Amino acid sequence: MSRNRDTFNEINITPLTDIFLVLLIIMMVIAPMLDQQGLNLTVPENVAQEQQQNKETKIMTVMVSADDKFYMDGEEIPAEKLESSIQSQLKNYPDGLLIKTDADSSHGAMVKVMDCARNSGVTSISVDQV
Repeated sequence: MSRNRDTFNEINITPLTDIFLVLLIIMMVIAPMLDQQGLNLTVPENVAQEQQQNKETKIMTVMVSADDKFYMDGEEIPAEKLESSIQSQLKNYPDGLLIKTDADSSHGAMVKVMDCARNSGVTSISVDQV
């Protein structure tokens, strides 16, 4: 009893090309999304020196503590009232906003202050780590 087996002389590459085509389509869909810009930030040279040299500038300061609490003028501001507090103080501080963050504060807390400031109409935002 001898069996004749067909030998494979070629490798079937059809499944491989299918996988590559699917990957190509995925990359073509994702590539335009990678061009989106994030936040445009201008890093200040040294905000503390500028404040000492220019006493007449009025910059609002919001501090973010290590436990992600917000302070304005030494008073704790609840996260829900942060935007309204910035908006009410904006007319007294026309030169912008300085966010002082603790080294242990979360990135999300700082971004929340930035979002609230932008929604309130603040055009100049600086960030400093304490």
